[in-house]
Amino acid sequence: MAKKVTGYLKLQIPAGAANPSPPVGPALGQRGLNIMEFCKAFNEKTKDKGGFNIPVEITIYSDKSFTFVTKQPPMTDLIKKISGVKKGSDNPLKNKIGKLTKDQIMEIVDMKISDLNTDDKEQAAKIVAGSARSMGVDVEL
Repeated sequence: MAKKVTGYLKLQIPAGAANPSPPVGPALGQRGLNIMEFCKAFNEKTKDKGGFNIPVEITIYSDKSFTFVTKQPPMTDLIKKISGVKKGSDNPLKNKIGKLTKDQIMEIVDMKISDLNTDDKEQAAKIVAGSARSMGVDVEL
């Protein structure tokens, strides 16, 4: 018999660095979950993705147990890392801060396609290019 789901929780936590301090501790504690158990499992699963904030979706069950699914890092984090910029432009239409080539875009697509709403790599490349343009990064398609 399946466990009864009592709720869902979405957080963004630095990879391999979950600890009981905010935002993890209060979010899990108020739902009665074992905070240290989550932190150890999350850190073990994400230790190879250091330097990124990792979105995690936690499913909470009625017996205070949980399961979680980690997603790929946010698109903007991947674009910043690959293009070598520190942050997005304050005015993306006038101030261009970096450049992405077709190969770099396809590298991001390969990492992120499981989280996108398409399976077509060309459409996924357009999604990545649009995100890059909105950050002020020039795109070469």
